[in-house]
Amino acid sequence: MSAIFDITHTTHYRYAQQVMLGEHWVQFRPRDSHDLRVLATDLRVTPTPVDIRMFQDAYSNSIAKIQPQSPANELEVVCMSSVEHTGTRAVNFPMSSRARQFPLAYGDEERLVLHHYLTPYYDDPGGILQDWANQFIRPDEITGTRELLVEMTQFIRNAMTYHVRLNPGVQTPYDTLRLKSGACRDFATLMIEAVRRLGYAARFVSGYLYTPWLDTEDQQSHGNGSTHAWVQIYLPDAGWIPFDPTNNLIGGTDLIPVGVARHASLAKPLSGSWDGSPGDFLGMDVTVQVRKRS
Repeated sequence: MSAIFDITHTTHYRYAQQVMLGEHWVQFRPRDSHDLRVLATDLRVTPTPVDIRMFQDAYSNSIAKIQPQSPANELEVVCMSSVEHTGTRAVNFPMSSRARQFPLAYGDEERLVLHHYLTPYYDDPGGILQDWANQFIRPDEITGTRELLVEMTQFIRNAMTYHVRLNPGVQTPYDTLRLKSGACRDFATLMIEAVRRLGYAARFVSGYLYTPWLDTEDQQSHGNGSTHAWVQIYLPDAGWIPFDPTNNLIGGTDLIPVGVARHASLAKPLSGSWDGSPGDFLGMDVTVQVRKRS
């Protein structure tokens, strides 16, 4: 069964007086794949931009490079898209025989292509991350890849507390372990760093999460109303499998990917610059609506 979603993502910057707006990069177009088809996209910018140019970055993410007119006392970027998603729950995802058990054996060509997704982003001189990851390996019996990844996803969801963090950036995985809490991007970063140390290729994913909050009031999923983050892990013959440790989701149509990168800092939905006094910045408002067509 396919599902069609309409997405509106609005970012509004406010300034106390007119400032000079620099170039901004907008990552808003969902990623086409065999199970996700982009039906329509639209980008509206206020003030009207002098120039908009689309291109693909090194990760094949679609980027809109915009230069807004300035001086101006606001910048509003409204990204709209409609997608058809045919993804299914992936708990029973098929795998090559060389991927079914830990440790996984990638081929030479796979290791070459996946190098940056296999290489940890953070150093681990004290072995804290390695020790945490090792707890999911069964010392006295065979460890299945599926069981290991599902258990890690569930553990983060059940043992850690989700908090919305409005400040920019991502926690280090050490801070997430120490605090036992974080935002979706922090949980994704922890899982990525852990599975890389176990030999699995993993990448950070930013995008949108659908939950049917318009229909029921008791939804417990996190991330609706904002951008969301999760993990994709590459398994031979299965491909890039989505794991969402914030909500204990694996695959399905509720996760709508937009950008991928080896680290959260490289998958920002919107980035740019402005020139003015520090006190000129009044704030930023972000709203995200993900609607499922009936």
